[in-house]
Amino acid sequence: MKQTLQLRTSQHLALTPQLQQSIRLLQLSTLELHQELEQLLSDNPMLERLDDPLDHSVRLLADGAISQGAGNDAAATPEAPAPDGAEAPAAASEGEAYEGGDNEMSGNGNDDTDWSASAGSKSADDEDSRPQLEASGCTLREHLLEQMRVTVQELRDRVLMEMVIDALDENGYLEEPLEEIHARLPPELEIELDDLRCTLVLLQSFDPPGVGARNAAECLALQIKRMPGVPLVTRRMALTIVEKHLTWFAQREFTKLKKALDCDDEDLREAQAVIRQCNPHPGAEFDCGESDYVVPDVIVKKGRSGWLVTLNNDVVPRLRVNALYANLLKQGKNESQMNGQLQEAKWLIKNMRQRFDTILRVAEAIVERQKNFFSHGAVAMRPLVLREIADTLGLHESTISRVTTQKYMLTPHGMFELKYFFGSHVATEAGGEASSTAIRALIVQLTGAEDPKNPLSDSKIADMLGEQGMVIARRTVAKYREALKIPPVSLRKSL
Repeated sequence: MKQTLQLRTSQHLALTPQLQQSIRLLQLSTLELHQELEQLLSDNPMLERLDDPLDHSVRLLADGAISQGAGNDAAATPEAPAPDGAEAPAAASEGEAYEGGDNEMSGNGNDDTDWSASAGSKSADDEDSRPQLEASGCTLREHLLEQMRVTVQELRDRVLMEMVIDALDENGYLEEPLEEIHARLPPELEIELDDLRCTLVLLQSFDPPGVGARNAAECLALQIKRMPGVPLVTRRMALTIVEKHLTWFAQREFTKLKKALDCDDEDLREAQAVIRQCNPHPGAEFDCGESDYVVPDVIVKKGRSGWLVTLNNDVVPRLRVNALYANLLKQGKNESQMNGQLQEAKWLIKNMRQRFDTILRVAEAIVERQKNFFSHGAVAMRPLVLREIADTLGLHESTISRVTTQKYMLTPHGMFELKYFFGSHVATEAGGEASSTAIRALIVQLTGAEDPKNPLSDSKIADMLGEQGMVIARRTVAKYREALKIPPVSLRKSL
């Protein structure tokens, strides 16, 4: 086969670096966006942000002068004099700065602090003016060791107690048998298994009640024994239930319980009330896990003319091209090194503006189609798919998917991810469609208003929804109920 050279012309879509950056910024969450922005700010000296958290701090300028709030706009900081014949930089006035808020954050150059005051004198507001730091939480181990120090005196007993405490899990249970702990001890210490049993008994007398238990039955029994104000008969019945018939109690087998205990409904109800006061996870309250907070990207409020959608200015960074470096580039200095960085800064500012504009447009389109939800709640949610929003805004479905992922909306009904307003539909007898979110809300209402002695089965719920015109199968009701973490009918029954 003879080799030849051929020229062929064709058209294809290429993702430019600017378009790639726009897509990447669009799919980032608020936290990821600010992390990405901090990296870009450190890599590109042509880029600066107006909402710098260090705006009000004292800074050292390039000419050696000291300024208060040097990170603000030019009105708050002295500018370096421009050389003869050089024009003032127009970077900030050419629309290159993206400002998310209506008002600019400007530093105050006047320092009202009275530096002549004595260091020992304190005003009434000194305590309030200090930054409030969250106190470190006490762990379960620290709580138990503190009780051990005032209870156990012998060094040998303290070492054994610490060994048993270290074997507890996060819920306060001793999952490792004492025999295994005893097997790990060196024989020359001459520690008997009874010594560990006595140590465990002492540990089980510590606070919180139920700590050191080896299973759920023992945990509940320890708490019932220490519970004050419980009649003796009721206490004995509750102990019998948790020690011998805990499985029947968990499965709501009240008929079997009454037969085994030879009691009536009133006695069993009193014992049940005592058991319900117990905490099956006594160590969980000492969990020091940090709470995760979600910051909304858009805020929905009720206005005179309807529902208003606005961007959350706290998450919108305000960027602009650095005027000093733009002036140097305009004079032709270091053009080869800084020209590319200037273009990247302009791209970022433009893409950042486009990102938040797209989020706002999508949020407004969602609110327009889900007006009934904002007025009446989840039961009024209508079916919505990505294609409907994409066709309305003239965007691709993948773009809508990126916008609605990890973006949150603050509404009068709570905080929701934008994905929450999209869902499948169920046909109605009238030929219409009902949102799956609305059906789940109706299931919550029906189970919340049911008779505890005669709860609704999945078939009964499906029939009741059918009476409202929603054609839904029993297995679909079961799927929605499990997604809502609603127990089955057998576990919702009470005396």
